[in-house]
Amino acid sequence: MTKRIRKAVLPVAGLGTRFLPATKAVPKEMLTVVDRPIIQYVVDEARAAGIEHIVFVTGRNKHVIEDHFDIAYELEETLNTRGKEEALGLLEKFRPEAGTTSFTRQQAPLGLGHAVWCARDLIGNEPFAVLLPDMVMKSEPGCLAQMVQTYEAHGGNVISVEEVPWDQTHKYGVVVKGDTFADGSFPITGMVEKPAQGTAPSNLYINGRYILQPEIFDLLEKQEKGAGGEIQLTDAMLSLMQQQNFFGVEFKGDTYDCGSKAGFLMANIAFALENEELSEEIRPLLQKLLG
Repeated sequence: MTKRIRKAVLPVAGLGTRFLPATKAVPKEMLTVVDRPIIQYVVDEARAAGIEHIVFVTGRNKHVIEDHFDIAYELEETLNTRGKEEALGLLEKFRPEAGTTSFTRQQAPLGLGHAVWCARDLIGNEPFAVLLPDMVMKSEPGCLAQMVQTYEAHGGNVISVEEVPWDQTHKYGVVVKGDTFADGSFPITGMVEKPAQGTAPSNLYINGRYILQPEIFDLLEKQEKGAGGEIQLTDAMLSLMQQQNFFGVEFKGDTYDCGSKAGFLMANIAFALENEELSEEIRPLLQKLLG
């Protein structure tokens, strides 16, 4: 019987240098897509998939993320005094229950694998999810919820993937795909990080969502530095693949890489067009700008 996925790790220690000067004092995860910070979309996706406890792996100057998921006494008291019930309800809706979030520091920028390893004591001996906060997913059900369905059917480790044009595969980590199961998932037998053009084993790239077994922590602890002089999660997953099964889920939905300026702007446009209050104003403006 597979253990339920109750916990998720969100690595939020990055410096966000591609968005300077905007991220000099504000974490990139707190930049807003319409009316919510990027990190809120990722937390909402995790909670919708049944995640009960979220571990944020932070760095220096990230305290505002912790504040965002806490009670803002002065603000809420002011809203209450002024009878702003709708705004109060919105804050309460997005606030996690007490004791369902943890924050730990990645004290040095040693890579994604190291960031995940920093959460080891908070995760314990159970499977868990990893959600990269740069990647904002738009779908129903959410990306992680789709992955949980595969995990419940097959167990093991699960990675979300998406198609990318073949001439772009050299920019991504891509998977070696086995035969597709009846439910649309498939075994993953290998991974290649940024393969040379024309050598990719598939055009399915890893899009920043993982379900991993706790044995990954032992491998990360011993993992030598890889590409970029960092401890790479991919290297540890390749080692774990020699011991456990990995399965792929081709995500059905839209992904916006908010770690890039173009992806961030596209996310704002996509979510604004879906917003009833904004869409009527945004559509004519976009048509005018494109016309």
